[in-house]
Amino acid sequence: MSNPPRPNGVRHGARGQARREEIVRAAMEVIAERGYRGASLAAVAEKVGLTQQGLLHYFPSKEDLLIAVLTMRDEWDSGERVIGEEPMTIAQAVGVVEANSHRAAIVRTFSALLGESVTEDHPAGPYFRDRYRLVRRDMAITLRRQWGDRLPSGLTPEEAAPLLVAIMDGLQFQWLHEPESVDMPASFRAFLRLIDPETAA
Repeated sequence: MSNPPRPNGVRHGARGQARREEIVRAAMEVIAERGYRGASLAAVAEKVGLTQQGLLHYFPSKEDLLIAVLTMRDEWDSGERVIGEEPMTIAQAVGVVEANSHRAAIVRTFSALLGESVTEDHPAGPYFRDRYRLVRRDMAITLRRQWGDRLPSGLTPEEAAPLLVAIMDGLQFQWLHEPESVDMPASFRAFLRLIDPETAA
């Protein structure tokens, strides 16, 4: 399974694509400030100098805009890879954590949506459930490629994968609260040293 599909906007072409990206970035800011449920299309439209009706030409619904936000976030994390098709290496995982330590807005948006998504009928719920299944699977593949069927700790890759994902996302919450006290890349590398002091990135 690949990344969630892009919503179909009405306007196309380079100019329309640039406008869509501007809207998505504005939506990230609004969601980071207010959460998804507190964010409104009107607030996003105001940030980019559109009416709400004008914004709907690019994104027919709030849910479409949410998917675009999450898709852009995945693209920033994965680069040329597609989640669920080509697992990242350990070095790439370190790179993602390092990159996230320099982009607070997108980390804040992702974390806000992740927290809200556990509530009943949240539109991001299916996205995060699918994403975590894929990421856990990918991480298990990555760990097996690096260490085989047993990590130095004795854990299997399938046992260790959820822990690795939990560290990556959990560090983000701590860092958002106290960025001056939490060094995400250093903490992630410290966790990798717990897995294997000799081969950790």
